Amino acid sequence: MRGSIREKSKGSWQIQIYTGTGPDGKPRRHFETVRGRKGDAQRRLTELLSSLDKGVYTPPGRLTVAEHLHQWLEGYVKTNCGAMTLEGYQNIAEHHLIPALGNTQLKQLHPQMIQTYYGKACELLSPRTVAKHHRLLSQALKYAVRQGYLGRNPCDLVDSPSWKGKTMRTLTQGELEILLDNASDNQFYPVIYTAVSTGLRQAELLGLRWRDIDLDMLSLSVSQVLYKRRGVCVFKEPKTAHSRRRVAMTPKLALFLREYRADRESLYWRLGKPLALDSLVFAHVDGTPLDPSMLSHEFHRIVERAGLENVRFHDLRHTFASLMLLRGAKPKVISEALGHASVAFTMDTYSHIIEGMQEDAMALLDEVLPAGVFQKTNAKLTPTSDIMVNNN
Repeated sequence: MRGSIREKSKGSWQIQIYTGTGPDGKPRRHFETVRGRKGDAQRRLTELLSSLDKGVYTPPGRLTVAEHLHQWLEGYVKTNCGAMTLEGYQNIAEHHLIPALGNTQLKQLHPQMIQTYYGKACELLSPRTVAKHHRLLSQALKYAVRQGYLGRNPCDLVDSPSWKGKTMRTLTQGELEILLDNASDNQFYPVIYTAVSTGLRQAELLGLRWRDIDLDMLSLSVSQVLYKRRGVCVFKEPKTAHSRRRVAMTPKLALFLREYRADRESLYWRLGKPLALDSLVFAHVDGTPLDPSMLSHEFHRIVERAGLENVRFHDLRHTFASLMLLRGAKPKVISEALGHASVAFTMDTYSHIIEGMQEDAMALLDEVLPAGVFQKTNAKLTPTSDIMVNNN
């Protein structure tokens, strides 16, 4: 048997693997304790056996930062995160963290070394980018603590680089009309109009199929997304359960999509092929997916022609949310439409808009509450009733 698992106590499991034969001819074994469920221990056993098969297993005492990052990426991230997340993490690890810290033994990695790396990295990269390095390294070291390689996470004692996020850009009603006027003759107008009418992300819009749209019930469903990865467009399931959702649509959008579908059906008929339920809603004439980067580039050209500044395609989503809030929609309804994990996240993201609505809210309250009636006191004051008391 190459490896085994036994329960030490409730929620604690001991892994044992056979790592080979020593110089004395005796078998060598590696022991680890995993806290959690038996499934967690089984996954860790699979990771260790896989590293043995690949010839990259290193005893924990001599484990370097580079070796741990490789094991974490191949064992944990690969099985728990999406392909794009894994690719992004691999780029950060291979091009930045490993060249700077990789040769250091994991147990010798101290907070000051990490802080020094952040300082040097900020000379070449933006603080926001280095903050991403911090999050990745912290997650990897947190995993090392869980596996018993470290007693504590040194990143807990390090300050992540601070940075200011980009100011959210939302379009006013007037600006939105200008934008749509300038996009009216563009092939991407349907996806732009749908974006600002639903708040869907670009990847969600480009993944929509006609089977996902119910024009009679005025709703659409987000069941797949489209990403461009290494120059190739790929379809995937939404990342979270909240992202997989049903979104109500306005009667205006339903009418627009009904006319748009009729036009596409006529076009497909002339090309000699039917418009199927699995056909993409927004696609090229031949039915192939729209290129996300091409859409973003063309949208930028439309924005410049409209004379608007600092407007990205993603800002249509922010515009949808802000217009909904300003029209009195409940934050929970908006949160569900946007596919956010919680109402608290929605409230935090759009807090600046909500703060600006206080005056309007008070005006509405003023319409509801009756006017106060002040009655003047006519009672005659006496020395005993006087509120000013002399204690001397």
